[in-house]
Amino acid sequence: MSAEFVELGDLSDLRDGRMKVFSDLGLHGVIVCRIGGTLHAVENNCSHRDTPLADGRLRGALITCPLHGAQFDVRTGAHQGPPAFAPIACYAVTESDGVASIQLDD
Repeated sequence: MSAEFVELGDLSDLRDGRMKVFSDLGLHGVIVCRIGGTLHAVENNCSHRDTPLADGRLRGALITCPLHGAQFDVRTGAHQGPPAFAPIACYAVTESDGVASIQLDD
């Protein structure tokens, strides 16, 4: 498996506790969040019922699915209990010289 690096552009205006969706990345799109000054990225799809997580709520490092309330940690992709039983994909994000990039796996 090889890694693909995709430039996201300048995300310096993405404030803490906010998220931005990149619908053209991956199968379901990617959500990029800033938590504690650091960018994190996860797949925009709930592992429980294939629902866009970007339609849900981000509180702290947890994103909540709008359909059944499944929660995921955006720092690791880990699920936080039922109804979800599987994590979501999590991607490495770097930010350098005002440009953010994401590492997607092929």
